[in-house]
Amino acid sequence: MRKLKNEELNRLDVKAFKEAKKTPLVIVLDNIRSLNNIGSVFRTADAFLVEKIYLCGITATPPHKDIRKTALGATESVSWEYRKDTLELVAQLKLDGYQVISVEQAENAELLNRFSVDPSMKYALVLGNEVKGVDQEVVSASDGVLEIPQYGTKHSLNISVSAGIVIWDLWSKMNP
Repeated sequence: MRKLKNEELNRLDVKAFKEAKKTPLVIVLDNIRSLNNIGSVFRTADAFLVEKIYLCGITATPPHKDIRKTALGATESVSWEYRKDTLELVAQLKLDGYQVISVEQAENAELLNRFSVDPSMKYALVLGNEVKGVDQEVVSASDGVLEIPQYGTKHSLNISVSAGIVIWDLWSKMNP
């Protein structure tokens, strides 16, 4: 096996990315502290043609050197918008036809590996603060909760890792 060169990867340029058909998925970042985590989520969103990222509450916005460091240009390709109030955004997304799903450990959460996507639905994934998680009011307002099964002692994943797992899982189920 030979590693592929960058020019062999058939990467979209920013213009082609913006024109490409998007995955019916938006990401809501609820009070994320780490600029590196934010940048990493942008990069994952770019990889799977996510429609948009909403940056809420204390979540920082581009341009910022620490976001740029991990986003590697994805802040230019992926659409994003800042919203102060996550709860108001959740209500708007529901009105816009999105099924809002918090990624959290909660009572009656559905395990990610058992979750089936509905091909006629649009989804909004809410990922929360590195310490406190998704705000309880936002969890309560969500249409559902997904939990990533974990079997070790920590039962905790970095926000950018969680985003990568869940975005990949939903993308792969939407694109069998």
